[in-house]
Amino acid sequence: MAGSLVGGVAAMIELDNLVAGYEGMAITPALSGVIHQGSMTAIIGLNGCGKSTLLKTLAGFIPPVSGVIRWMPTRPVIGWLAQRHALESQFPLTVLDVVSQGAWPQVSLLRGLRGDVRARIYSALEQVGLTTFAKTPIEGLSGGQFQRMLFARVLVQQAPLVMLDEPFTGIDEATIHDLMAVMQQMHQQGQTLLAVLHDNQRVAEYFPETLLLGAKNSCWGATADVLPAFQSVRRA
Repeated sequence: MAGSLVGGVAAMIELDNLVAGYEGMAITPALSGVIHQGSMTAIIGLNGCGKSTLLKTLAGFIPPVSGVIRWMPTRPVIGWLAQRHALESQFPLTVLDVVSQGAWPQVSLLRGLRGDVRARIYSALEQVGLTTFAKTPIEGLSGGQFQRMLFARVLVQQAPLVMLDEPFTGIDEATIHDLMAVMQQMHQQGQTLLAVLHDNQRVAEYFPETLLLGAKNSCWGATADVLPAFQSVRRA
């Protein structure tokens, strides 16, 4: 069963007065709207406005304070890329170990990686420029290399919905350029992307849709219409 059509495009997620926060304390304003299948949406706003909290709520890591999230027709597999500082790099794993985790739902523990799955893993490593780092321990990676590895894991997963929490924080511009190209490719392949970002210029250049969070209100729609509202949200 396909998701219901909104404006001729299938809806994936509908928010009905959704408020995100922690332990019953609201952080975001109430949000109502639709995220469509195959869309690419940036979540922006001032520090402390609840961008990451909202993303974690949509991913199911924390419950809503109030309101409803409706999945159309059902909640899909979600590819999750957390903030860099939330991840442990001291485990005795190689880059190949971590990227292979993206295939775990499809892998038999007894039979190991099938040939087609292994090919997909090495294709992902090539896409992010880490082919020669496959056997490198993750503790030896730079910040940019670590983030490339996490993007490769998401690529292997091939999830219909991908959520990225500040994916470009603390990495160099060349890596950001390469990983932005990976995100565009996922979008072109029909995956739905939601990303918390801070660079409004990058949002304007690459993201068709934007959700701008303020302390008391929000603005959600086409990026060209939303970004001019940033100053009014700043003053709210």
